[in-house]
Amino acid sequence: MSKYIFITGGVVSALGKGIAASAIGSLLEAKGLRISIQKLDPYINIDPGTLSPFEHGEVYVTDDGCETDLDLGHYERFINQKTSIFNNYTTGKIYHNVITKERRGDYLGNTVQVVPHITDEIRQAIKSAVTFTTDILIVEIGGTVGDIESLPFLEAIRQFRYDVGRENVIYIHLTLVPYIKTAGELKTKPTQHSVKDLREIGIQPDILLCRSEMPLPVEMKKKIAIHCNTDIDAVISALDVETVYEVPIQYKLENLDKIIEKKLCLDNRPPDLSTWQDVVYKIKNPKKETKIAIVGKYVGLKDAYKSLTEALSHGGIANNARVRLIWVDSEEVEARGADRLLSDVDGILVPGGFGSRGIEGKIEAAKYARLKKVPYFGICLGMQCAVIEFSRNVCNLSANSVEFDPDTKHPVIYLMESWYNHRTNKIEKRSSESQKGGTMRLGAYPCNLTPNTKAFEAYSINKISERHRHRYEFNNSYREILTQKGMVISGVSPDNELVEIIELDDHPWFLGCQFHPEFKSRPIDPHPLFRAFIEASLKAQRALFI
Repeated sequence: MSKYIFITGGVVSALGKGIAASAIGSLLEAKGLRISIQKLDPYINIDPGTLSPFEHGEVYVTDDGCETDLDLGHYERFINQKTSIFNNYTTGKIYHNVITKERRGDYLGNTVQVVPHITDEIRQAIKSAVTFTTDILIVEIGGTVGDIESLPFLEAIRQFRYDVGRENVIYIHLTLVPYIKTAGELKTKPTQHSVKDLREIGIQPDILLCRSEMPLPVEMKKKIAIHCNTDIDAVISALDVETVYEVPIQYKLENLDKIIEKKLCLDNRPPDLSTWQDVVYKIKNPKKETKIAIVGKYVGLKDAYKSLTEALSHGGIANNARVRLIWVDSEEVEARGADRLLSDVDGILVPGGFGSRGIEGKIEAAKYARLKKVPYFGICLGMQCAVIEFSRNVCNLSANSVEFDPDTKHPVIYLMESWYNHRTNKIEKRSSESQKGGTMRLGAYPCNLTPNTKAFEAYSINKISERHRHRYEFNNSYREILTQKGMVISGVSPDNELVEIIELDDHPWFLGCQFHPEFKSRPIDPHPLFRAFIEASLKAQRALFI
């Protein structure tokens, strides 16, 4: 029978429940256990797909096309599992399911209530993430204990122990032990109050993960254990670390794996963390450094590009290099020029996004990279901007995307639904605002690579599968003129109708892809395109000094 670990958070938000859940998953996976992780979010949106990146950070996409919370990216980077629609539920999705059942008459006229109907739906959602191969399901509860929004989820996991047996469930509470600088002391009172709130709901935490700037003295662990009714060895010091990939190693030093084994009645298996130790060593001891500019629209909130920044770090790991990120607002490029903002970087990455704000700055960044021979990596919208720039300045077309100019004379990028429905150059003149929440190409799609190209050299295989999240596509009516002028189409859909990757021949490394490769990058298995991009940026850096 599968075992369950529920992770809650207290005192303040942003303590890192997602990293904690992921690190526990990797630690248990290193013991040979098969792990799955699920996120339960208390917001009422059905999913984060329509949320602004400034509001909620990155929207992560799974192979099956589900738009999910960014914590699922952490899960996939730490454990050997592909997440799916069953790994992320929101309050909105839970209530939608219950209301749909009520309208259908499934409840046979009964009054529909939070208890039992909403909590039953949550419990069923938890079970949906378990397969016959799952040894342990780790469930992260979003929000902070004390928030009214989280109460149905907390009640559901309280009940869950009675569904599957006490020996099959443990509760882990992530809390804060702040250091008061003026007093020179760590303070346990916030943790005590947080656990008190949790116990009032009916949940007694089995393990406490105490975030702090310094190790907890034994006497302080004893104090927390007494006041929180927890075993002293189950009070874990969760220290700040240099890299998140060090967290599983730190948890092992605190014997967290042994405590979990004991409380879940698991066999004693020593974990093999050598892979993580190698990753951490490479991050802390780089032999080189390269500077990469991220020219984006949402640089004010770094979480909007979480998977992207992690994938760049992975590319650095593959090249034994530190990747120093230079954040550049694309609107600043419009105002001040690419020469002033990008002159001292080794590589330029233009990420995805939606809407017309800051687009000309992204196009200017692509032009700068092309003319100055700076390695360029365009992802999704970044590829489309590169196509627009090339069309304008090399092919002399009055080019744009219909997302930004529905009446453009040369729509080199246009609506996906126009292509599917008409297979012609006819444009449906709709603004990007009217398309929000509409049909998108989501999830994993196959792609065939062209031999003797940079893309093929990076992947070393003929066929790949990558995850998408976009509405607009390369317009095939312009394939011939762009390729005649030097653009290389190095990746296409199996039916040859959708352009997935473009490159430039007369450039050290200039590549754009329609998909989001960052979603499949792992610290122990860096994505081929990020590995190649960082390698090219390091070479370009050396070339400056020859």
